[in-house]
Amino acid sequence: MTDWRPGPGGVRLEPRPFAALSGWEIDDHGAAFAAFCRSAVHHLKAEPALRQGLAPDSGLMAAFSLALTWNETPKAFFESVFAPFAIQPETGSGFLTGYYEPELVGSLLPHPDYPVPVLARPPELVTVPQGGEPPNPVDSSLQSYMKTPQGPAPMPVRADIEDGFFAGRGLEIAWLRDRVDLFFMHVQGSARLRLPDGSTARLVYAGRNGHAYTSIGRIIVAEGHLPLERATLAPLKDWLRRHPAEARRIMRLNHSYIFFGVDMSLAPEDGPIGAAGHSLIPLRSIAVDRTLWSYGLPFFIAAAGDLPTNRLWIAQDTGSAIVGPARADLFFGSGEAAGLQAGSVRHRAEMIVLWPRVS
Repeated sequence: MTDWRPGPGGVRLEPRPFAALSGWEIDDHGAAFAAFCRSAVHHLKAEPALRQGLAPDSGLMAAFSLALTWNETPKAFFESVFAPFAIQPETGSGFLTGYYEPELVGSLLPHPDYPVPVLARPPELVTVPQGGEPPNPVDSSLQSYMKTPQGPAPMPVRADIEDGFFAGRGLEIAWLRDRVDLFFMHVQGSARLRLPDGSTARLVYAGRNGHAYTSIGRIIVAEGHLPLERATLAPLKDWLRRHPAEARRIMRLNHSYIFFGVDMSLAPEDGPIGAAGHSLIPLRSIAVDRTLWSYGLPFFIAAAGDLPTNRLWIAQDTGSAIVGPARADLFFGSGEAAGLQAGSVRHRAEMIVLWPRVS
C-alpha cells in the first residue's frame, strides 16, 4: 500500500492501523454497527433520501449487504470490512460542530400564544439534483428555484418570506412562540413540537429555498455584541430575544429558509429524519458534506476535551454549513440538554474515514 491516496476535496487519505486509533478498543462497536445497519437497510431497499448525496460505490454497497448477514462481533465486522484512513486537508485539520433536535412549544392550529408560522414546502419549489445546476436565468449557485408562469426564477430569501411572500397560500402547518425558535429550528432542520394538549408532533425537513447559509453567530461576534467564547447556543438565543430589532436584522442576513412537514408516525424514542431519509441515532449519526462523502460511510473521530468523541460515527445527514472533506456535525439527540451539549461544540479534530476493503 502506498503511504497515502488522494481523497475527495483535495485531501490526502493516510492509512492508519486500527490499533493506532485512540479509543478504538473500548468503543461500543455494537452501537455503531446498529447505526450502520440502519443505513444498510435504507440503501439496499433504495429508499429515497431527503437530500440527495453522493451515491455509494460498489464497495460500500457490498459492505451494506455483508452487515445484514454478519454473524461475528461488530468490532470484527468493521476491522474486516473497512480500512482506516486519516483525512488530511491541504491546510488545517478537521472541524466539529454539534446539532440536535429542538423541543419547542407550539400549535398545529392558529393560537394567540404562538404567532409565528412554520411553512410547508411550496409546490413550485424545485430542488436542483446533486451535481446539477438550475436552468437559466437562475443563478447557477442556487440549490433550488421555483417554477412560475414566466419561467424559472430564484426562490425568495428569508426577509421576503417573513414579509409575506407566501401569505394566503395555506402553507402554514404549525405555529411557534417567536422567530428565534423558528430560526434555530431552521438551523437544526427538525423539531419536536409540544402541543397545548400535552401531545407532541414532529416537524421534519421538507426543502429549502436554496440560498446560501450565513452563520449569525459570526455576525454577532464580528459586530461586538458577544465575545467569541460566549457565542454558543444559549447566549445567542438570549441575546437575540433581548434585542428584537437587531435580532430581526441579523437573522435576515441568513438568506436560507427551510420548509417543513408534520410527521406523526415517528415514535417518541426515534430520532429525527436525517438527510439520508431515515431516523438518526444520538451520538452515532453525523452530518457530512454530501457532495464529497456517501451516506452510510463510517468515520472514527478523535478530539481533545470532554466531547463524546474517540468513537465511531456513521454519516447519515448533511447541512448547508457542513462543507469540506474534514468537516462533521455531531448529532446529540433531542431536547434542551442535547442542545446545550451541541451548542458548545466548536472543536478541531482528527477524522478517520473507514474505507471499504470489499467490492
